[in-house]
Amino acid sequence: MTAAHFADRLVAAARRVGNPVIVGLDPRAESLPPGLISGSGPDAAARGYVAFCRGVIDVVAPLVVAVKPQAAFFEQLGPAGCAALGDVIRYAASKGLLVILDGKRNDIGSTAQAYAEAYLGPGDTSPWGADALTVNPYLGDDSLTPFVDVAQVRGAGIFVLVKTSNPGGKRFQDIVAEGRPLYRHVADYVETLALQTAGQHGYGSVGAVVGATYPQQLAELRQAMPHTWFLIPGFGTQGGTAKDCAAAFDGHGLGAIVNNSRGIIFAHSRKEFASRFSPSRWQEAVEAATREMIEQLRAETPAGRLGVSIS
Repeated sequence: MTAAHFADRLVAAARRVGNPVIVGLDPRAESLPPGLISGSGPDAAARGYVAFCRGVIDVVAPLVVAVKPQAAFFEQLGPAGCAALGDVIRYAASKGLLVILDGKRNDIGSTAQAYAEAYLGPGDTSPWGADALTVNPYLGDDSLTPFVDVAQVRGAGIFVLVKTSNPGGKRFQDIVAEGRPLYRHVADYVETLALQTAGQHGYGSVGAVVGATYPQQLAELRQAMPHTWFLIPGFGTQGGTAKDCAAAFDGHGLGAIVNNSRGIIFAHSRKEFASRFSPSRWQEAVEAATREMIEQLRAETPAGRLGVSIS
């Protein structure tokens, strides 16, 4: 059975939990709480990653819209890590969370089609079972077509890299062509795709990755892309704040989801939480950091208009 329109499901999830937060699952062996990895080698690390990510999911599932597993940290472990990623995706879905796989995939022709069919589609509609996938647009418009088509058929979504949060992104993304920076050309095309795939709330299945570390451009792009959901990285550890994200939302507090990875999942190592929670209470630190971010976004952005209690 095909899932409902992805953007409409995103709206429903944001309204249900009353905030736009997503939690990035970026497991790193050296940063995990003590005792989660027993033994050595990729298999032991993969088991630890599953235990850790499931523990994070158990805490955040009632609180946030989605989780965003970063494929690289799982793939780094080889086959065992890929199996762990599959487990984490299915477990998050079983807890009612949307799953945005951060893989930044793309290619051309049949290869792009294969990527799309592998990753896109919740439940049993795809082998990996992701609700959405991050996609690199720099192979051209025809490279995006397979992802858009598969997403439409399976009730999935894609988030296209438009203005990324890393400092080096401007080397290429800010190059001026025909009087405008390259990221604006990408943004215009993504907005066209979003409009073509719009659901009942006016947002399309095609979204954009726009970093919190560039608030001026974030505001500019919100105006240029009224039908496009934004996935906003760069909050917290990379320096982005709730105030920096404010212009990304529409008047109803919709249109953007804000990711935090290390600042939440490794909160037990942050000074302000380490003084309150011992390493064995790392899940309590995860919850505290998640609630802190939710309240910051409610106070500083239109997301506060979603207005659902998290108590």
